[in-house]
Amino acid sequence: MAGDPTTEERIFDAARRVFLQQGPQARMQDVAVEAGITQSLLHYYYRSRDRLFEAVFRKEASRLIPREIGILNSDLSIQEKVETIVDDYLDFLQKNPHLPSFVAYELNYHPERLQEFMRSVGKPDLQKLSQQIESCVDEGTMMPIPPEQFLVNLLSLCVFPFIARPMLHAVLGFDDDAFAGFIEDRKDHLPSFFLNALRPGADST
Repeated sequence: MAGDPTTEERIFDAARRVFLQQGPQARMQDVAVEAGITQSLLHYYYRSRDRLFEAVFRKEASRLIPREIGILNSDLSIQEKVETIVDDYLDFLQKNPHLPSFVAYELNYHPERLQEFMRSVGKPDLQKLSQQIESCVDEGTMMPIPPEQFLVNLLSLCVFPFIARPMLHAVLGFDDDAFAGFIEDRKDHLPSFFLNALRPGADST
């Protein structure tokens, strides 16, 4: 796109704030007001709200997904992977608490965008993860679990508090500070909870 890159960056930053806070119902007018520009200038850079929404999605996805794939595909042990992903994922979501709802919308209404994005950045090496799990099973430190279940369970435990944040505020009486403290505690407790649940005999009580 032609034009002043400073203006384009201002538009993009404004769109990111608006979309993450208001979700897909946000209007181009909202973005224009946030960026301090006219709506006609906004349309000069991004012809439609959908095109701008997609650009923000790709940018936000690129900030997290490749990093987590890198951790999963690394030579770290299973325990190190769990600890690193939990700490990294929760820290990122603390700084971007509206991102899960934003991504969930895209997954529901535009799954092709994520599929296209994943083709460009690669996918987790589930075969390598499966081999690591099998080694732990052979050592007697872990119950058998498909790598897909392992991965989905881990990520779900990380993202759920942010998706359910309004419910947690209502049910547990959290304010923003209490929620932040809850997430800090979760960084410490979640890895051991997750790994202990996979130990042999963990389901026998």
